[in-house]
Amino acid sequence: MLQVDIIEKCKRNNRKAQLQLYNNYCNGMFIVAKRYLKNDAEAEDAVQEAFIKAFTKLGQFNSDVSFGAWLKRIVINKCLDVLKAKKAQLITLEENHMTIVDGSNDDEWLVDDSVTIHDVINAINNLSDKYKYVVLLYLIEGYDHNEIAGILQISTTASRTQLSRGKRKLQQMLTPKYHGSKH
Repeated sequence: MLQVDIIEKCKRNNRKAQLQLYNNYCNGMFIVAKRYLKNDAEAEDAVQEAFIKAFTKLGQFNSDVSFGAWLKRIVINKCLDVLKAKKAQLITLEENHMTIVDGSNDDEWLVDDSVTIHDVINAINNLSDKYKYVVLLYLIEGYDHNEIAGILQISTTASRTQLSRGKRKLQQMLTPKYHGSKH
């Protein structure tokens, strides 16, 4: 059955089609949720709630984007809601005190060859929340600054600034320390 057919059946509350759509996406969406919520149970709950919301809002889905991308945005928003509910301080920047950092100098975004993906993930997880979520949304999820601004309810300038600062902090964390000697 084609994806479009499954979605159309889901719009008509066909439970079998809903189960099929759920089975097609639940594992991938759980992985996305785990990037934000470190607790398995919280991630599972967020995915479940995201699917419920997706099925109730399926009439708003249009095929301008893939269903997976649309659902991923719902999952991420649900995860951010969970974090906000846990009183996580996501963003506390005042617009008039920000410095705009030129993010076009990506040539300096290089790390040592010995750095593993595990090192990068650990470093991202150790960033403060105001940088972590922008870095995750931009570098891992592939959202642009306009989308990040909408998801996190910040300005695009704040998104660019936080990404630049977050990348700088990541690079500092990922720079090997040789205790005064170079290898």
